[in-house]
Amino acid sequence: MIESMKEDHHEFLDIIFFTPSDFEKAGGAWPIRIGRNIAKSNYHIGPRTTPFHYLIFVLEGEGTFIQNGHRYSLRARDAFCLYPQVTHEYWSDPKESLHKIFIAFDGKHAAELLARIGLTPDAPHRSGVLTPETASGMRAFMEEVRKPQGGASDLGRLTRFLGLFDRIAKSPATRVLQPDSATPWLQKGKEYMDIHFAGGITVEGVSSHAGVDRTHFTKQFRKAYGLSPVQYIQRLKMNQAKRLLVQTPLTLTEVAHSVGYPDLFSFSKAFKKQVGLPPNRYRTAENNKS
Repeated sequence: MIESMKEDHHEFLDIIFFTPSDFEKAGGAWPIRIGRNIAKSNYHIGPRTTPFHYLIFVLEGEGTFIQNGHRYSLRARDAFCLYPQVTHEYWSDPKESLHKIFIAFDGKHAAELLARIGLTPDAPHRSGVLTPETASGMRAFMEEVRKPQGGASDLGRLTRFLGLFDRIAKSPATRVLQPDSATPWLQKGKEYMDIHFAGGITVEGVSSHAGVDRTHFTKQFRKAYGLSPVQYIQRLKMNQAKRLLVQTPLTLTEVAHSVGYPDLFSFSKAFKKQVGLPPNRYRTAENNKS
């Protein structure tokens, strides 16, 4: 392993640098570099800052990490993050040299990705996070992008990069650390309806997505928003239907299908009940206003 790594005065290092494409930078986060190292007994980094987010996993060894004035002991399977423009420092135990694998990344949603696996600026260290699957995935990432042809495309990097976080987030060690409480279950249900109202969703499906019982969800939703989930979904459909009737040349049947109704009859009946006019008369009335 060491034979394939570059040696300097305090470590053996294997690192791969990326130049992100415009497509990558148009997204929420993208990888900058990935690598692994084996520390020598004199290994000591910092105090310094970094322009990127660095997610680092301890494969072997022991050491110490300091960031924001807080000190953390490093052990095998730990994860710690270097946050941009925040002074950090870390070093290896001379008798138990650190062996680490890491990935650096950037983007406006980089911090959110880290929060998904339980790491925040106030809690940049977690114990026992690294699993064999995650370590294997990072090594596979390195080997894939190291290939001279076909392995280092922007789509390949993004797929590996986001897949890495998905794998970590699903592991038992980090699932309990995910900040689901930051998005209340009622808000999760409402956002689900806002996106999927035309897709044939049910209140049972919405409450299941939110993680609560249907009766409890319905009661609390009505209390918070003044109407039932069924009424809210119906309102979303009608608002979209009105926009389509006024702003597009779609036929009435096409509008009906676009907002989740199986046929024109059921759509027209629901529309007249909610709006007070049949959809064709509503379209005519609105067009006459302009």
